[in-house]
Amino acid sequence: MNVLVLAREEIVPEFKSMFKDSEGWAFADSYAGISSELDKAGVVFDFLAEESPENLEAYLHRDGLVVFLSIPKSSLAELQYFTGEAACTFFGFNGLPTMLDRDRLEVSMLEESHRTLLNDTCKSLGIETYVVEDRVGMVTPRVVCMIINEAFYTIQEGTASRQDIDTAMKLGTNYPMGPFEWCSKMGLDNVYELLEALYNDTHDERYKICPLLKREYLLLS
Repeated sequence: MNVLVLAREEIVPEFKSMFKDSEGWAFADSYAGISSELDKAGVVFDFLAEESPENLEAYLHRDGLVVFLSIPKSSLAELQYFTGEAACTFFGFNGLPTMLDRDRLEVSMLEESHRTLLNDTCKSLGIETYVVEDRVGMVTPRVVCMIINEAFYTIQEGTASRQDIDTAMKLGTNYPMGPFEWCSKMGLDNVYELLEALYNDTHDERYKICPLLKREYLLLS
């Protein structure tokens, strides 16, 4: 099966750690000039969709193409609202940094009727998946970013240091990283933007961004 991966260079090593048989796959870091690769591809993994959703038009009329979109800050339903019906089949997946190097890929789908296609495609790619609801934040990013946000509130209140919080979380919950380590590796911009999308979607106070986190995000630019 021919596979095209659209991704920034920094995420490619982690992607390859999950997809052990990706040696012969095509990789690109932009949509420019991918038409010929799309003509050959049966599957696409697109990490750039949230940055430039207008480029999804390149897939819409390609019957039989399976496209995995890394859209944890959005949803398939929202994208379909803007793109309309598509001849290809879209699945969502959690492609945030630190979220790929694991046993199973976190995915979402629009319709239950797509499950067989999903299972067959992933079997041919040699990976296992777990399907989550098509919602902003999916499951793992939602939980991890909420924990990071709470850790920023703890710092803001002067309760503990960042190192103390990271150590306590690793020892007390057996997490692979503490919240500030995780935030650094995931990217503060990803954490902020996902929490912002969650709060706009749900208006749940759990996702209201800590002022300290917001300040550090603003100082990035």
